[in-house]
Parts: sequence; structure tokens; C-alpha cells
Amino acid sequence: MSPHESHSPSAPHSHGHGHGPAAPVSRHLRKVIAAVLIPFAAAVAVGLVVLWPGGAPPHKPSGVGFDQPTETARVIKVVEVNCADVHAEQQPQPPSPTGQPPAAGADKGKPCQQATIEVTTGQNKGHTFRTVVTPDALRHYTTGQEVVVAYSPKAPKDLQYSVSDVDRSLPMWLLAAIFAFAVVIVGRLRGVLALVALAASFVVLTLFILPAILQGSNPLVVAVIGGSAIMLIALYLCHGLTARTSVAVLGTLASLLLIGLLGSVFIGWALLTGNTDDTTGLVHGLYPDIEIRGLLLAGIIIGSLGVLDDVTVTQTAAVWELKEADPSAGWRKLYGAAMRIGRDHIASVVNTLVLAYAGAALPLLLLFSIAQSSVGTVASSEVVAEEIVRTLVGSIGLVAAVPLTTLLAALVVSADRQAPAARKGRAAPASDDLGAGAPAGAASGAEVTGGVPTSPTGGRPGRRGGRGKRRKQ
Repeated sequence: MSPHESHSPSAPHSHGHGHGPAAPVSRHLRKVIAAVLIPFAAAVAVGLVVLWPGGAPPHKPSGVGFDQPTETARVIKVVEVNCADVHAEQQPQPPSPTGQPPAAGADKGKPCQQATIEVTTGQNKGHTFRTVVTPDALRHYTTGQEVVVAYSPKAPKDLQYSVSDVDRSLPMWLLAAIFAFAVVIVGRLRGVLALVALAASFVVLTLFILPAILQGSNPLVVAVIGGSAIMLIALYLCHGLTARTSVAVLGTLASLLLIGLLGSVFIGWALLTGNTDDTTGLVHGLYPDIEIRGLLLAGIIIGSLGVLDDVTVTQTAAVWELKEADPSAGWRKLYGAAMRIGRDHIASVVNTLVLAYAGAALPLLLLFSIAQSSVGTVASSEVVAEEIVRTLVGSIGLVAAVPLTTLLAALVVSADRQAPAARKGRAAPASDDLGAGAPAGAASGAEVTGGVPTSPTGGRPGRRGGRGKRRKQ
């Protein structure tokens, strides 16, 4: 830096580029982006108001499966008893494929456990009952252990309560606290905002999406509106109200529309019903008005949203950083360089998505492997075809998000970096309108040339010479 530059008005601006990534917010660009996003955000807000459910519909528990009232309870006593005395028989174990005796044979002759459970919440607080645990059971109880019990009011008094699960509140809350601590320590303020956005997403999901579907609203419409609200809240809260974030929002929106279109086409073409497990069947039985096929499509959209945000934000940031490193790069060069980053991102994200679905369906895949079914038979069965459609439609949306977002970001950042203030022959303000990463001379327009300050009204015209003209082109 020359002595002239160290005392020129542009020096503070040239120092400012080190404080964060540039964000183009020129007046013209703000108008263009606002013309697209403000009507979209307004439509989302109107949709939230119109479809707001006001809570889940009233429902009397049927006592089937998950549709049972539950209370908390505590194990107050555990004793060993003879299994025959309490009429508890161990389940016979199937022989192994090699003809070896079942491993559970070692449990023969072992005593059973009889646990006394005390209900600690609800109208029957203090009520006790007993449950028997056989030696080959996967779950055993200890004195003082917290459990969850299901209540069946129509059953005989001695059988109204039964243990449905163990209470995992403490380890779950502790794990959540460790997660939040790690996010805040590493991410600092950005991490705090990410946690706030996560809480807001959970609020939209539990207070709008789920109750609205239960009220009978179209699951696809509810998922699009709710997912859009989550996207707007999460992206702008975590990454700021900037043009760069707006580009990521536009890329995410375009990809979500593509996922919705492809999902609708292939769910209908493959004749998928969405009713492939006991949980879905129970929901449909309790609420016959719910469109289960639409629920499947809504799940695809919401499931893809989180990964889409990651892809679009990363690609937009890559374009901005490339422009920061090479301010003279045109949109074609930026697009090519960012796409090289995007191709690596595509490979990792698609593989992650496929493995996530495969991991969730691992027990099902094991059953097909045991049955020695062919690959074609497995893939064409509805329960697996549903996961294939879910995975491939979401992956296509992710793949399309990379070139779409990259192209949009390259066009926006290239158009915004032309320094309109320099063409007018006046100093540009030291703000984000041109981006903090522009070179000092370019950011201040005609005010500084070769380290020599000039007048905005044309002072020292002889010193501006050819260099000033070249900067204007």
C-alpha cells in the first residue's frame, strides 16, 4: 500500500473486505430479487393463515397400537419367580440354518422376573400392577427404573395398564444439550441462530403441517406451504437477509417444484398407494379423509428440504467466494469453477441420501435377503418401490439444484459487480452495495486512481488517464 492509499478515503473500505463474504445488495438487484421473493413470501403467509388448523382435531383414543393414552410409571420392586408359577412360557426359537441348536437354549431353566410397577401420573396415580419378564426377553427391568405404560380403560381392572416402553427422557435431553453446546461452541452466533431456526422448523411442523393434514387439508399443499415457511425462516435467520441468501432461496424453491412434479408423476405412474406399513394403515383407519398418496409425496418434499438447503447455500457461497478471489471473472468462468465444486458435492450428497434410506429400510432388506428374492422382485414390491421413488426423486432434485443455483448465483454476482457508481463518476459508499471484497480503487469509482485521490466532480482530470477508462469498461 502506498502512502497516498494509506491516507485516502478508500483505505477503510479496502480493509473491510476481510471481515466477511461479500453480498451484492445494489439497488437494482434488490428490486429484481424483491419482485420475485416478496410475492412468494406473501403467498406463503396467506397459505399459512388460510390453512392454519388451530390444533389437531378432537379424537378419542382407540386403544390400538400407538393410539393409546400413556402415563409415566416407576418400577418399585423386581423379584425372581418360577416361570411355570406365573404361567409364562418362553417363545420357541427356530433352528439355525446350520442345524445348530438355538442360542436361547441356554436360558432354559432360568427364573422369570416379576416387576411391580407404580403409575406416577394420571387419574390413577399410585395404582400398582405386575408384569412378568421371561429370561429370553430383550428388555429387563431394575428397581427405580422409569417406564411408560399404556392405559386401556375398557379392559378388566387388573389389565388396564401395561408397560409399552421405557422412559428415555434423561439420555435424550442430555444428548440434545450436548448437541446444542457443540453447535454454539463451534458456530458461535451463527450456531445460536441455527438452533433458533431448528426450533422454528419444529414449531411449523408440529403446529401447522401435522394438524393441517389431520384436519383433512391436501397433504401436498400443506407440505409445500409449510416447507416454504421453514425454508424462508431457516435460510434468512441463519445466513442473513442478503442477496446471496435470496439466490439460495430461489434455487431451493425451483428444486422443490421439480421434486413435487416428478414425485407426483412417478407415484401415480407406479401406482403407489403410500399404505405400506402398520403405522400408515392405522393413520388411515383413524382419519379416512387423509389422502395417503398425498402424504407420501409430502414426505418426499419435506425430507428433501434439509439437504436442498445445504446444497443451494454451499453453491451460492462458492460462487461468491470465487468472485471475491477473482473480481474480474465473468459469469461463465464463475459457473465453470463452481460446477467443479458442485460435482463433488453431488456425488457425496446423493450417496448420503441413498445410504440414509437404505439404513432406515435395513430390516426390510434383510427379510428380502432371507427369502432369497430376486432383485427385480424386491425392487418392484410396493414397500421397496416407494423407497426407490422417494430416494431417486429427491436425488434428481438435489442434482438439479446444483446447476440451477450455480447459474443463478453466477449471473447475479457478475451483474452486480459492475460498479454502477464508477460509471457515474462519483464515489461509491463503503457498504455492501458493491460488496466489501472489491478492490479499493474499483469500490471507490473515480475517486482514487493510482493511489492519488481525485475530486468526484472531475478534479485532476489529467491524472485519471487510461486506467480510469479501463476500469469503467
